[in-house]
Amino acid sequence: MKLVFASNNKNKIKEIQQLLPDSIEILSLETIGCHEEIPETSDTIEGNAVLKANYVTEKYGYDCFADDTGLEVEALNGEPGVYSARYAGEQRNAEDNMDLLLKNLVGQNNRTAQFKTVIALNLNGTQQLFTGIAKGKITTEKSGNQGFGYDPIFQPEGFQETFADLSLETKNQISHRGKATQLLISYLNEIK
Repeated sequence: MKLVFASNNKNKIKEIQQLLPDSIEILSLETIGCHEEIPETSDTIEGNAVLKANYVTEKYGYDCFADDTGLEVEALNGEPGVYSARYAGEQRNAEDNMDLLLKNLVGQNNRTAQFKTVIALNLNGTQQLFTGIAKGKITTEKSGNQGFGYDPIFQPEGFQETFADLSLETKNQISHRGKATQLLISYLNEIK
């Protein structure tokens, strides 16, 4: 089975391909000749995942899945949320985003946060949504060099390390994207 993953983020593609069975081949947007920026104009994580999946299916005719992820910080009323990638501006710089978030949490005792991933799957004319959540907290400083995005400042529940300190295998077992992907895989295995 070939499925387009509506992403050009090589880290995400690598993470997901590692989780999927060998019978499912992931095609990137680049592979199918989609070089334009897919609009993410929804004000929800679910909405953006649906927009991206629908864009590929409607414009390119492929079965497709797309994800959108947000980091939701309790003390900041769920920010950065749907704006996680561009929290510190349109340059979408992970270091700038982490620096701004840490600055906004200075003096804050409540550092509870969660990562939320929603995967929208368009397959055989139907759409399914799969949600994964990883609860944890925001650290006071960056740690680790694995992963990407906010991983160096997110400490998942039950761990002393940040996502960026953990191996990819460990992170995939407990992460928001890992959980949403497991639901996707279970669904794909059921309908094979």
